[in-house]
Amino acid sequence: MSDIAIATASGIDARPPARALDYLLLLKPRVMSLVVFTGLVGMVMAPVAIHPVAAAAALLCIAVGAGASGALNMWFDADIDAVMDRTRDRPVPSGRVKAEDALATGIVLSGFSVAALGLFTNVLAAALLAATILFYAVVYTMLLKRATSQNIVIGGAAGAMPPVIGWAAVTGDVTLVPVVLFAIIFFWTPPHFWALALAKREEYARAGVPMLPVVAGIAPTIWQILAYTLILVPLGALPTVIGAAGLAYASVALGLGGLFVWRAVALMRVMDDSAARKREGLKLFAYSIVYLFALFATLLLERIVWSLSA
Repeated sequence: MSDIAIATASGIDARPPARALDYLLLLKPRVMSLVVFTGLVGMVMAPVAIHPVAAAAALLCIAVGAGASGALNMWFDADIDAVMDRTRDRPVPSGRVKAEDALATGIVLSGFSVAALGLFTNVLAAALLAATILFYAVVYTMLLKRATSQNIVIGGAAGAMPPVIGWAAVTGDVTLVPVVLFAIIFFWTPPHFWALALAKREEYARAGVPMLPVVAGIAPTIWQILAYTLILVPLGALPTVIGAAGLAYASVALGLGGLFVWRAVALMRVMDDSAARKREGLKLFAYSIVYLFALFATLLLERIVWSLSA
């Protein structure tokens, strides 16, 4: 009998002790980085300035709120994560962090991030952050993810909120510009995540998660990826149309969008070849991340150039 089995039989907690790194991983730092970046762009796009200390505090609160959502998601989805190769080594299913500790971490960080954001900026920004955490943790994770193949479409609203929160933290209101930024991320989310779901279709089926490739099949999923991508391309250029960005940004947005469509078409061409489909799906997933970072980085750089020239 192994040492772990003997310890378990003796009533001793055989799990390895949680490290600081495990609690950091509990917050999904890679997702957090994208959240912070899009939130920063929302702040910089605002027409008024914010004190640097308040700006730093707001970004920290947005990051902590995103991490809290990740912790609550890992707590609730530990059973699903345990049977998927991509997620089985996460802190909770691996046993490095207890489920109750993940839940407590998520609750405490949620309360702290919302209260601190309200203190450093305004009530609207804090309310939007609270709504985002609740939507991701409750509506998406607990209600939608295991119930509908449209889980990502609806749940994507939570991931699209950071630029709106960033804008509201600076201005105290929400206008057309942050709504457009929200729409870009909202329509980006389905092709981004369905590309991964195609490559991990068997894992989602084994876990009992009704992702679109599992429920609707391969061809309908790829057609919907292409449809959302075709909607995303003009949306990406919309900041220029409404006067929030210049022609340089529009050129980059359309170029990046064209590459996105090209990758979606490449996926469609191999839909009947399992190995090639998985390979192209992962390529599209990786490119989608590059697309969003590059799109928002261009917005950020253009706004900085405008400010310096002014």
